Amino acid sequence: MEGLGVSSLQSLQALSALLSQEDDDEEDKKVGPSAQLGPGHIGPAAKAGKEVTTTAYTKRNTKDIWCEEEVAEASHYEDLTDPRPQPDYEIILKQSVGTEDLFLGMSRKDPSSMCCEAMLVRVQLPDTKAADVVLDVKETFLDLRTPKYKLGLHLPHPVHSQKGKAQFYSGKGQLEVTLLMNRPMDSINLQ
Repeated sequence: MEGLGVSSLQSLQALSALLSQEDDDEEDKKVGPSAQLGPGHIGPAAKAGKEVTTTAYTKRNTKDIWCEEEVAEASHYEDLTDPRPQPDYEIILKQSVGTEDLFLGMSRKDPSSMCCEAMLVRVQLPDTKAADVVLDVKETFLDLRTPKYKLGLHLPHPVHSQKGKAQFYSGKGQLEVTLLMNRPMDSINLQ
């Protein structure tokens, strides 16, 4: 066991002190400062008088477990100060099924969502004109804005954002957005 110096001995004593504790209230009284180690104590010790700064992570003094920069795409669409209500919507998964699939079972398709090729998002927009609808589709997020409604929808499956189509039915006050799903293994699984 060459290379075990004073720091290893102190670490073993600190570990022993941590493991021998029976009551959390007594722990603060018995344990010395060397036993109160955390993730920041891993690695070589910082030299005294030299300030260490990292650009990748800046420590915050709050108890937050995440910050706004870490939140995934499309979170900026969820504006809590916007008073517009969210319209009613439904998501329907679609698949192309032919007679060879239905009667003969020649392909490997089944009724599960893994065999679906498209997603239909049907949104109820009463008292809305087609010209008032602003629609933005990302790979995992659909953003719909009208003067009366707003909808920020995280999609259950990734989609091809440029290969979809939208149709507005003014008589029903309904928008139907058909999006093709983007799954990397579809060319292998659905043949």
